[in-house]
Amino acid sequence: MKTAFAFLAAVSLAGVNPPALAQTNDATSPAILIEGARIFDGTSPDLIEGMSVLIEGNKIARIGAGIPAPDAATVIDAGGRTMIPGLIDAHWHTSYCCASQITVVTGDILEVAIRGAMGSEKTLMRGFTTVRDVGGNPFATKKMIDAGEIPGPRILPSGPPIGQTGGHFDYRAYQDVPSNPAAPLWYWGRTGLLLIADGVPEVTKRAREVMRMGATQIKISGGGGVSSVYDPLDVRQYTFDEIKAFVEVADTYNTYVASHIFTDEAARIAIEAGVKSIEHGFLLSEDTLRMMKDNGVWLSIQPLLDDEDAFEFNDPGSTRKWIEVTEGTDRIYPLAKEVGVKIAFGTDMLFDPALTERQGAFLAKLKRWFTPYEVMKMATSTNAELLELAGPRHPYQEGPLGVIEEGAYADLILVDGNPLEDIDLVADPHTNFDVIMKDGVIYKNTL
Repeated sequence: MKTAFAFLAAVSLAGVNPPALAQTNDATSPAILIEGARIFDGTSPDLIEGMSVLIEGNKIARIGAGIPAPDAATVIDAGGRTMIPGLIDAHWHTSYCCASQITVVTGDILEVAIRGAMGSEKTLMRGFTTVRDVGGNPFATKKMIDAGEIPGPRILPSGPPIGQTGGHFDYRAYQDVPSNPAAPLWYWGRTGLLLIADGVPEVTKRAREVMRMGATQIKISGGGGVSSVYDPLDVRQYTFDEIKAFVEVADTYNTYVASHIFTDEAARIAIEAGVKSIEHGFLLSEDTLRMMKDNGVWLSIQPLLDDEDAFEFNDPGSTRKWIEVTEGTDRIYPLAKEVGVKIAFGTDMLFDPALTERQGAFLAKLKRWFTPYEVMKMATSTNAELLELAGPRHPYQEGPLGVIEEGAYADLILVDGNPLEDIDLVADPHTNFDVIMKDGVIYKNTL
């Protein structure tokens, strides 16, 4: 059992190149040729046999048989291992995943940011080369990762999630309301970890501020949450006009809104207002799922169960809500699959550094409802499709993500075994992932 202050709610790095020793990925760097791999390209259920993959700079330059090694190239013999695209987590929290609950209650933004940056290297070493960050303040971490100053995954940040007074993101003290209009923002608002906005004018302003910070999409809460004390699961949060204001701001930036929601009524209002990604959705009905499919709305859901990885809460009300939500998990996955709504994989790891090490194990839990091929496709090319909703705000547009093809980003993993036959291989990346490459840089090589 793990503890988490969830909004849904000792790693071995043997063989890892220290950041200072990792191969650079500029155009003048020696090429890398990987031979003897069986390739899962992110889309096809059939492995590609007998091909080599040539990486030049940060891209896959060629895939073919008998590719000669360029001068000074690094040649890696995969020895029949399976090459897969770097994994993508579509519901991650860089700022929240690796700080304990007590840190958030009593700490400061510097500690939260440092722990998030330190945790980003471990995320990468679990094979997750890209994450969609749906709440927090990961902007400095993303900047330093993109600059090559610290190791970590690509980050598509939502910035601080925005909620209403008394909503899922209102973690202020009980005594903080009624609020004083002349009072300054609460601490986590001033530091961009969480935001509260009420009414169309304030919603519009805060959404524009989040986009100004560098968000790729906007994250809001449109319904009740598990860990939050003041909002029952059944409540709708934000009026139609307020949600529409969020969507209009996102539209002016050519991107989209993702909303934390569990229940039908809240989801239907959000869909009508133009939200394109429902985060969680464990309690949705078949009719609402069909409405989502008809409107091109994604179900971004996490394989959360009341099992050995269950979150624990100090508040008994949150525990009751957790049980109610996770009782819907076994129903919603097969129902959504049957309806044909687009399903994204994420983990929603929050405020529990130990639980983050189970990121790959959470991916493997999808075998309850999907074939290994369906799981691997969801965590690669399907999740990459969701990221593309950010349009021009998507920070990584020089090549495709989540696939192994010529011109794609060189985000690659060599797995000792075939995850299309044994999906449990991804549950233990430190043992089974022999090579981890992101952006053409080798961060782990045990061959």
